[in-house]
Amino acid sequence: MVIRMRGALAALGVVSLALGGSGCVTNEETGHPEAWEPVRPAVVPELAAQVPEDIAADGTITIGTNPPFAPAEFKDSSGEIIGFDIDLAQAAADVLGLELVVQEQDFSLILPSISGGTDDFGASGFTDTEERRKTFDFVNYLEAGLQWARQPGNDTSADNACGRRVAVQRGTVSDTDDVPAISAECVRQGKPPIEKLAYPDSAAAVTAVVLGRADAVNADSPVTAWAVQRADGQLELAGDLYDGAMYSWPVPKGSDLGPVLAQALQHLIDTGDYQRICEMWGLSDGAVDEARINGEDIA
Repeated sequence: MVIRMRGALAALGVVSLALGGSGCVTNEETGHPEAWEPVRPAVVPELAAQVPEDIAADGTITIGTNPPFAPAEFKDSSGEIIGFDIDLAQAAADVLGLELVVQEQDFSLILPSISGGTDDFGASGFTDTEERRKTFDFVNYLEAGLQWARQPGNDTSADNACGRRVAVQRGTVSDTDDVPAISAECVRQGKPPIEKLAYPDSAAAVTAVVLGRADAVNADSPVTAWAVQRADGQLELAGDLYDGAMYSWPVPKGSDLGPVLAQALQHLIDTGDYQRICEMWGLSDGAVDEARINGEDIA
């Protein structure tokens, strides 16, 4: 899943999800949360010295990301990609003495781009899963979970989804693992399968529910919390969070970049900059106490 768990992860910011006179839904991200300010830490020379030679020689580090996926990454009114993932990646790049290059991509293309060397790592709410670990290492940075949302008056949920239309973002764990597993259980019980509707981004999946094209959306908890809070009563959370997992930065398996990124993250945790970024985006409930790779301590 992209599972994006510990209580409701609320996000701060402004999103308008409303039915307009034309019958369309607008999804406008107007900018940073009110309390936001840049977090730009100083270079840590001993960590900068450990950056892989090819990246250090270029002086830049490229992330693949897929907006809109608020509050992790989305575009403000000027078209700039902002969000929690962007702020955290920028702070890590600063610690390593590198210029951050943000590459917007379809979510399904980010992992292949990392394998092909186009992106150095992904910063797009990736969940650390056993299957993905066969090809990538994951620097764990935020705890999250899956949660459903629906229109008020609709009883669709993870426990009552057979025969229903469920919207997901294409390529996420909701799409590839969770909804297919629930649908298979429906069939095993002699009930109709779920009609899964896969969309290119989370905003489109949420909009499908607001418009009544889908009965519910299955997405990472920060995404559903963000959408519900800004839907003017047109959405509600459906059931509790489940399947807790870690948001992580994927890097090629065995890459020297993974340990360096983990150490940069640990530095941000130790200095309090990491907590500041979490607080500004309303994600303190999912904050981690220490950086890990594939769930293991880096010490």
